Amino acid sequence: MDLEYSPEYQRFRDEVRAFLADEVERIPKRGLSETERPGPAEIAWQRTLIDRGYASRTIPRVYGGHGGEADPLKSAIVSEEFAAAKAPSGFGGSGASMLAPTLLEHGSEEQKRRYIPPALTGEEVWCQGYSEPGSGSDLASLQTAAVEDGDDFVVNGQKIWTSAAHLAHMMFALVRTEPDAPKHEGISYLLIPMDAAGLEVRPLTTMTGEALFNEVFFTDVRVPRSNVVGARGEGWRIGNTTLRHERNMLGSASYTEALMTRLQRLLDSETSDGIPAMGRPVFRDRFVKLQARAWTMKYHAMRLLTCTLRGESPGVAGLVVKLQGCQLNHDIAALAIDAMGELGPLYYGSRYERSHGAWQREHMLSLGLIIGGGTAQIQKNIIAERGLGMPREPKPAAPAGGV
Repeated sequence: MDLEYSPEYQRFRDEVRAFLADEVERIPKRGLSETERPGPAEIAWQRTLIDRGYASRTIPRVYGGHGGEADPLKSAIVSEEFAAAKAPSGFGGSGASMLAPTLLEHGSEEQKRRYIPPALTGEEVWCQGYSEPGSGSDLASLQTAAVEDGDDFVVNGQKIWTSAAHLAHMMFALVRTEPDAPKHEGISYLLIPMDAAGLEVRPLTTMTGEALFNEVFFTDVRVPRSNVVGARGEGWRIGNTTLRHERNMLGSASYTEALMTRLQRLLDSETSDGIPAMGRPVFRDRFVKLQARAWTMKYHAMRLLTCTLRGESPGVAGLVVKLQGCQLNHDIAALAIDAMGELGPLYYGSRYERSHGAWQREHMLSLGLIIGGGTAQIQKNIIAERGLGMPREPKPAAPAGGV
């Protein structure tokens, strides 16, 4: 296996490094946040990245992207170098990473021109309306209804665990438009303005102390019929396109690699009785095991990259990324907290906290992501059934007497 980059790609890496060095004063202190909308500095940075081809590289210019050719190797280099420089590598999240590629595949020309450009720059923040109180793992059983009324749909129902709904301008949601159709065939993919009359957002405070998730209630919310993506009843198929992009976003190998770099610095600097944590066998042994998993994940990402370059389907290899990545990130943060000893759990402005509580937040947030975006158990079922061709999990027997 040849893991060396050709001179062309090494020159591109040098170009990216030079850009980051030259722009160090302009790099925003934060990326796209789940507690604030992007400000002028973040939006200007995003536009610069798009102009250079470091973000939205393959999205056509007419839709606000860079308009470049697909080059997975260059995309990988950008991810690696921005992670190493601890620089925001462009907005991800629901709008740029999930909605935009979905609209490119399924949206109308009008929808692409209207919604993709502001999603890429961060000027229009999006959220995802999928889960409901009674429809999480069995998403296709969702009950939020959209009933046709003239040129509009009238939406009633509830969504839950909606990330960034309190910040969002728009939501892409799965709603039931064909109540008499089989459950997978009666769903439509609808774009909903968050300022519509009858729509209410209630924040849910998580164990990080932040309100990142929300409940969203719809009471006679009117949405134009033109906001349906694709055809009515195609929402399940289109929604799965979005979920595929979400899993790829949550299982980023470059993010995990950057996390490992931070962990190594912590273990080298955190001391007890004058001995660095890395100098203690129990911590060093755990670090090496995590490092092996991180390298495995990195080289697995290269395997997927090879499939992309060859135009091949990765098959089951593409299904394990989210499952492995979220668990590994959680385990990395756990070692960081343990290495800080009795100070590790401190959070929220304590004079003794480390890194402004970043490791504690990562530990709790990554635990949530093991559940969010498809629980680990659901991911294992998908891998077994769709990837390995194993029999489907048997459904529970109906209760005696039909009760």
